[in-house]
Formats: sequence, structure tokens, C-alpha cells
Amino acid sequence: MKKRIYIIPLIIVLAALAVRITLLVVKGSGAENRQNQTAAVAVEVDSVRFGPIREIREFTGSVYPYNQYVVAPKVSGRVIEIRKRIGDRVNPGELIARIDDAEYQQAVREAEANLKIAEASVADSRSQLELARDQKERMESLRAKDLASSAELDGAVSDFSAKESRYRLAEAQVEQREASLESSKIRLSYTRLTATRAGYVGERFIDEGALLAPNTAVASVIEIGTVIVRTTITERDYRLISPGQPAEVTVDAFASRVFSGRVSRIAPMLLENSRVAQMEVEVRNDSLLLKPGMFARVRVMIASKTRAQIVPTKSIVNRNGETGIFMVPENESAARYIPVKAGITTPDLTEILSPVLEGRAVTLGQHLLEDGSPVLLPTSSSGKAPDQAEGAKEKSGT
Repeated sequence: MKKRIYIIPLIIVLAALAVRITLLVVKGSGAENRQNQTAAVAVEVDSVRFGPIREIREFTGSVYPYNQYVVAPKVSGRVIEIRKRIGDRVNPGELIARIDDAEYQQAVREAEANLKIAEASVADSRSQLELARDQKERMESLRAKDLASSAELDGAVSDFSAKESRYRLAEAQVEQREASLESSKIRLSYTRLTATRAGYVGERFIDEGALLAPNTAVASVIEIGTVIVRTTITERDYRLISPGQPAEVTVDAFASRVFSGRVSRIAPMLLENSRVAQMEVEVRNDSLLLKPGMFARVRVMIASKTRAQIVPTKSIVNRNGETGIFMVPENESAARYIPVKAGITTPDLTEILSPVLEGRAVTLGQHLLEDGSPVLLPTSSSGKAPDQAEGAKEKSGT
């Protein structure tokens, strides 16, 4: 009877242990099954297509006139007339302003009078030289006949030499007076401030009545039939751009209009402190809409292809220094990682040089994927994948 009392609790304890062990085994098996099952990742996909692609670099800069110069006098004086104001068109040689020229006119008349005096002196010296020459020749003839002494001949020769020197001095004085007259005329011409090149008056610095010193700025003239957009390029882009490449320019004032131009010059050096080089883009401005000082955006086409295998740029991933893409084959629900060689790259599209891709490219959620990961594709309202729904529409003729 006592044995039976001890056996019953023992059986109960053993049964409880068996149940506990069974539960633990079942629980562990379920956890292991859950770990072995990987949840599908929700992704978005886009198609691989063939079409044109262009690689474009965008830079910012400012608009400058093709040519600019300042009109300033070389002589002092009071401004008595200004014929051009801001925005007026000027042609080469056209008068812009005039300085009081009374003093310079007087200097020209004085120089002309001095020249006449010098010319008269030359005429007198020439006459005396001719007389001295005749006297010398006569004495030489008489001396040859022993009718004149050596002293008389020497005196005639000496007088001829003196008259000849005086004549040469008079001629030199004429040249001096001619040069002085020419200088006076040049200074007189400086009182007329004219345009040296065609353009438009950009700034006017003085008004009529102002007393000017030499080199005082009167007005600036700019040439804007063609303008220059100056910008900078980085070391990375330096090798990709060369003079002659086409460029497109836009400005905020005319945001919807694109101005065509070309790269005209690139500096042969990079600035050490910023590692950039100066670049100039030349733009025809027949409409005169582009004005110096405007903020400009420049787009330069680096490369282009009329037909290339392209995918969305956001589908490209980098794994351990390797460029690749996750593709979902047709009629499958697992993503495959494929290493690729990329070509032309833009913010929206990327050219794939190799290999030829089949299926759909994952554009969202790829950072959660590994090769072979199951994926959950978005569906349309009809319950089909977007590309399948579009195919159904094409078949139905809608």
C-alpha cells in the first residue's frame, strides 16, 4: 500500500516533465521554421529600355559684355557738350562728348605761325647759300687763273660752309615747327571724345560743365551683340570640356528661353586655392535680351548617344566598390543581383554598357535586398503588376 502511494506522485512528476519537454521541442521547432522563412521585401520596379541619353554638366556664372571700354580725355578742360546718354547706340568714330577747345585752337594757330616763320627763314638761308656758292665758284675760277689770292679763296669757301650750315639749321627748324603743329592738332583732337568701337553707352559719369583732368572717366561703352558668360569648372570636369563644345544658357529674367552658345575659352591653369579653372561661353545676343551682370546657368553636353540601354539612376547600387543592379525576372518574385558596367550617367538615367539586362530593375527598397531575396511587387487596382496591367490595356486597345 505504501509503495502504491509513492509510485503515483512519481508518475505524475514524470508525466509533467514529459509534457514540458514536448512543449519546448515544439516551440523550438516553430522558431527555427520562422527563422528559415525570410519575409518578402516590398519594392518598386521600372523597366529597362533603349533610347537616347545625354550627359550634361551644369555650371553657374555671370554675363559679361563681349567688349567694354571707358571713354576718357587725354587733356584737361571743361565739358561743353555730351551727345550720348545711357543706353544710346554709338558707332566707331561717333562723337560722345566735347571739351572746350579754344585754348587748343589757339595753340594750333601759334604753331602754324611759327612754321611760317621757319619756312621764311629757310627761303632766306637758301638765297644766301646760293650767293655763297656762286662766290666760291668764282674765286676758284680766278685762283685757277692766278687772278685771286689763296686768302680770298679760303674766305669764299668758309663763307659758303657757314651759309650751308645755316640753311640746314633752318630746314631743321621747319621740321621742328611742323612736328609742333602736328602735336597741337593732336591735342586739339583730344577735345573730341569719340567711340573707338560700336556698342551702347552703359554708364555715364559726368555732366556738361564739369572740369576734367586727363584720364577722367566720362562714359563706358559696352558691346552686347555677343556676350560672354564666365564661369568655373572643377578639376573633375576639366578633361571633359574643350573649346567649341555647344552650350545652353538660361537666365532668371527669361526662365523659359534657352540661348545657344559655345565654349570659347578655357584657362590653361587651375586656381590653387579653389582647384577650379575659368571658362568662357560665347553667346550670340541679337535680341539684346542678355544683359551684363545677369546670373546665368550654363549647360554643356559632355557626351550623347542616340540609342543606349538605360535604367533609372536610382536603381544603381554600389556593393563593396562594385556597381550593380537588382533585377526581378519576368514571372518571378525574387531579386537577382547583377554586376554592371555603367556608361553615361545623368541624375535620372544611367546607361548600362554590359550585360544586356532582362526583367525589371528595382528602384526602391534595394538596400534591403540580397541576391535571391523574395520581393513583393506593387499591384494595380486590377490586382496585376503595373507592367502586366499596361500590357492588358494595350491588348484591349485602350
